[in-house]
Amino acid sequence: MKFFLWAIVIYLIYRLIFDFIVPVSKVSSQIRTNVKNMQQQQRAAQEEFMRQQQQAAPKPNNSKPSDKSPGEYIEFEEVK
Repeated sequence: MKFFLWAIVIYLIYRLIFDFIVPVSKVSSQIRTNVKNMQQQQRAAQEEFMRQQQQAAPKPNNSKPSDKSPGEYIEFEEVK
């Protein structure tokens, strides 16, 4: 009788380990890997975007001094 009880307990432990714990650990490791890959892709996309923004930004032209101050009023006449 004790043999059958031990056999059932061992069988239940075996089922718990191989039908629940092992698949959950595999899925969690896959999720972890996928999250790392997504983070790397996002980081690469962000770096590429920053590079494009830096290339597209106009460079200030300091060689030609401006003769007008920023707050100067400019008069104009209305053309009819």
